[in-house]
Amino acid sequence: MIANVLSIAGSDPSGGAGIQADIKAISANGAFAMAAITGLTAQNTQGVSGVYLVPPSFVCDQIAAVFADIRVDAVKIGMVANAEIARSIADALRSYPDLPVVLDPVMIAKGGASLLDDDAVATLRDTLLPLATVLTPNLPEAAHLLGASVATNRDEMVEQATALMGLGPDAILLKGGHLASDESPDCLVTDVGLCWFDGARISTKNTHGTGCTLSSALTAQMAKGKALTDAVVAAKSYVARAIADADQLSVGAGHGPTHHFSSFYS
Repeated sequence: MIANVLSIAGSDPSGGAGIQADIKAISANGAFAMAAITGLTAQNTQGVSGVYLVPPSFVCDQIAAVFADIRVDAVKIGMVANAEIARSIADALRSYPDLPVVLDPVMIAKGGASLLDDDAVATLRDTLLPLATVLTPNLPEAAHLLGASVATNRDEMVEQATALMGLGPDAILLKGGHLASDESPDCLVTDVGLCWFDGARISTKNTHGTGCTLSSALTAQMAKGKALTDAVVAAKSYVARAIADADQLSVGAGHGPTHHFSSFYS
């Protein structure tokens, strides 16, 4: 039976991030993708020029419509944009406490534009983090959630991942792509311990939507029943190939997208 995954996130018309990336990554990882849209963005590979948010009640309506008719095996949450939408998502999902939820705390676009209101950080922290099976922040997002400086080494990554665990998620996958090194290590912290996933940094500017892509791939793997560590390995392997093959694409003049379906092209 093919697993069904619901992504709750914003739209990227250029196709590299957001709902568009989620649908591609979920599909490429063998699950059926569904989407509840929290906001529309006007963006391309060079940046975000506008954001139009969906009313929180209609975000709830989209989620409710899916659950009323379709078996949902896992949920990925991306851009929530503001406090009201964060609360609406939490209210909608609270009735499904056993459902795997991957929360990617999208705060800043690749080009630097803010995708989360300042007053929404506390609401995200208080309402959605406790519902998360896995939280997948990058280093600036982790620091923002904790009100701390951005981690600059592995010891600080472990310290911040552990602190984030105290906010309620079952597990933290802290992504080390912002470290100033040739490596891009990710740190998985759970209640049973710590696991590192090392990877070489790939030299390319085409990394738009990598966070969305990783969290969606991870959600699909979890929806298919893989144990968390195995799901992380599979998702990271998928993303590494999508980044390595990204230069095969010719999409935009800025930070281009990853190649979500590279394994299907020959």
